[in-house]
Amino acid sequence: MKAILDDRQRVHDPKMFMANGISLPNPEKPERIEVLRAGAEAANCRFETPADHGLGPIAALHSPEYLVFLQTIHERWSRIEGASDEVIPNIHPDMRGASYPQSAVGQAGFHQADTSCPISTGTWESAYWSAQTALSGASAVIAGAGAVYALSRPPGHHAFGDLAGGFCFLNNSAIAAEALLEAGLRPAILDVDVHHGNGTQGIFYHRRDVLTVSIHADPIRFYPFFWGYAEERGTGEGLGYNLNIPLPRSTDDNSYLDALGAALGRIQAFGADVVVIALGLDAHENDPFQGFKVTTNGFARIAEAVVNLRKPVLIVQEGGYIQPDLGINLTSFLKGCQRA
Repeated sequence: MKAILDDRQRVHDPKMFMANGISLPNPEKPERIEVLRAGAEAANCRFETPADHGLGPIAALHSPEYLVFLQTIHERWSRIEGASDEVIPNIHPDMRGASYPQSAVGQAGFHQADTSCPISTGTWESAYWSAQTALSGASAVIAGAGAVYALSRPPGHHAFGDLAGGFCFLNNSAIAAEALLEAGLRPAILDVDVHHGNGTQGIFYHRRDVLTVSIHADPIRFYPFFWGYAEERGTGEGLGYNLNIPLPRSTDDNSYLDALGAALGRIQAFGADVVVIALGLDAHENDPFQGFKVTTNGFARIAEAVVNLRKPVLIVQEGGYIQPDLGINLTSFLKGCQRA
């Protein structure tokens, strides 16, 4: 299987995030790349370096205001006397309307949803090449590859059009889906990360040309808390083109696969001719976030079910954090893609 990776994704090296009011080591580490690459190579993936598709495909979904922020905020933040090494917001607007502050502190609050997306000197470079990795995966699918794995890091599915969050800055899966759409394909995004793909939902919520489906832990007591409920179905032209399937904590393989069947039925009904899999491996039973109890073999079964749709698939890496089974889980998923 063709795989895409750029080494510049390593330069983003966040040190902390806050949970329950406590500063903790950030789990979205550059070391994830090494573990995931080894897992993909164990599934006979052959890695290539992505092409540079430029800023245009990114700007198709992310506002120029936001892109300027991402590219300049760390330098501006560093001029604040006594500021932290990483850009971390400490204030947020109660509504995101017409006003837009000029201060670095105010803009950080406007463009960063939470404290788990710190911006450092290498963040923009890594996020840019993470998006280019997904775009090159989309190009390979357009060229006729049946299945492609894009090792995109940092991940992307919590990023809205002008808002970072949850370790994410640019929405790689959404950017890839838009590129597939522009090439004349009809994409569906299937998000199997344990967390709801709220950014992806937000980007396409008013649209009917990309179907968004997310299977995730019930957000009533799980991040991202404010999005991911079953009644969120889209709005305007997009009504009925967004499907959320929230599941109880500790959901196991069989219950997950039952939900996946409903998701795949919706993808078939949409008439999708390509599927973008937003692949979070954090649904595993040993993942630090402890949302679901999917097993290593369960990932193979998920992959087999999706590939049995007999449609090209672009697999874009989302979550999944360092633990002994992380690489093995990716191997299992990618081998499942190849067996089906």
